[in-house]
Amino acid sequence: MDYRQSAFQPFKRKFGMKKTIYLIIGIIITGIFSFSGKLLAESEIQTSMVKIYTTYTRPNYHNPWNTETPKLISGSGCIIKGNRILTNAHVVSDQTFIQVRKYGQSEKYKAKVLALSHEVDLALLTVEEKKFFKEVKPLALGELPLAQEEVVVYGFPEGGDSLSLTKGVISRIEHQVYAHSAIKFLSIQIDAAINCGNSGGPVLNDDKIIGVAMQSLSDSENIGYIVPTPIIDHFLKDLEDGQYDGFPKVGIITQSMENEDLRNMYRLKKSDSGILVSSVIVGSPAEGIIRLGDVITSIEGHDIANDGTVEFRHNARTNYSYFIQKHQIGKKASLKIIRDGKEQEVQITLDASTNNLRLVPLYRYDILPTYYIYSGLVFSLLTLDYLEIWGEWTLYAPDDLVMLLHDGRPSVKGEEVINMIKVLPHDVNNGYHDMADCIITEVNGKKVHNLKELIHIVGNDTERKFIKFKTKKDKYIVLDREKAAKAHAEILEIYGVPADRSFDLDI
Repeated sequence: MDYRQSAFQPFKRKFGMKKTIYLIIGIIITGIFSFSGKLLAESEIQTSMVKIYTTYTRPNYHNPWNTETPKLISGSGCIIKGNRILTNAHVVSDQTFIQVRKYGQSEKYKAKVLALSHEVDLALLTVEEKKFFKEVKPLALGELPLAQEEVVVYGFPEGGDSLSLTKGVISRIEHQVYAHSAIKFLSIQIDAAINCGNSGGPVLNDDKIIGVAMQSLSDSENIGYIVPTPIIDHFLKDLEDGQYDGFPKVGIITQSMENEDLRNMYRLKKSDSGILVSSVIVGSPAEGIIRLGDVITSIEGHDIANDGTVEFRHNARTNYSYFIQKHQIGKKASLKIIRDGKEQEVQITLDASTNNLRLVPLYRYDILPTYYIYSGLVFSLLTLDYLEIWGEWTLYAPDDLVMLLHDGRPSVKGEEVINMIKVLPHDVNNGYHDMADCIITEVNGKKVHNLKELIHIVGNDTERKFIKFKTKKDKYIVLDREKAAKAHAEILEIYGVPADRSFDLDI
């Protein structure tokens, strides 16, 4: 007796040969309809897939009044309810023109951006021509999956023009740095390939979106990361009032408390665990509520371990900021703290000021650099985008600028790092032509915290014959006010500068 006969033997005993034949035929027919149903479902899913063509123009941070040459990239997206296309922010950042094309079609349609979240690398687009969305079944969001579940990545990666499907397995779920913003958020790691062009494509499980493909780990094979549904859901709910506010931050610097002596010093019991507040950022929601030396033991009723992690679901841990980032801006977060050995509970209102807590901003998109030119001295703000002029900036950018990015903290609300990036040579500024990347701290003996303060002093301190700029390295740049005023327009004309300041400094 061969294997096939023995496999059906139980059915033969129960139903007899004739009934067994009918049963087999029924199974085959059912299988055919089931397979057809799966094909139909797959076909419906594919109608929601979109290829995105973006023309973008990045600012020129060394000549901040100019932009770079326009470039073209492509990415992926999918249609969700409300005639919207969900994709990555980095697919459409600094865009000047966007077109989209549905799966299986040849016609491209002009698209526009509805909303962007650069911090979590998400964007919503739409197309004004309503026929674009006809005969499309919008995809719905699913739940956050579990590790080891299988997923399918949809997109239009380089190497071809048709839709690509890649299967993979969820490896882990935890906080990771989002490359687009350099900020940590909840992320899903998968072992499916995510290549150039895949960005923005949906990742599906049981025909529902469980994430959006965003990045891959360089110098490794098949390690990709996706923006998970809790982040997407937060983004979409944020937009329900027609305005995007962002993800909240408390505004504190913390460290782990795994060292026993450190815990003893701050009078923690053996049953206590938490994180130590080592700094409170000026202007943050935590200012005036959280103090230096406080130990935060729980957030929203969830205990914080000594390594700074929380259990966000059974036997799954991630960074404690998870329970802050779940909130919308304007909501309150409850924290338990130990202060001077005594436990107490505090509430922090997560207001919109959380968007400006860094002394040196991280990546900025869709805005031109801030700059001001005075008699050939080019002042701008120090940002991570500026540091990237050096390519591998951690190796080649000036050390003092890199240190400000890593360790700089604002001393007053609204403080910026004023960087004199270079000098446009002219007789009036002779002797300073080789000065570059000088942090300006004072003008005419007055401390300046941002470019607007610098401009105010230059324009209003008119009784002085000279303008004196002091650098962080105790060097001075002195210009005769009258000579500088006469040379100003000539310098702008010589170097083809359309205006002596960026639009945001028109005061």
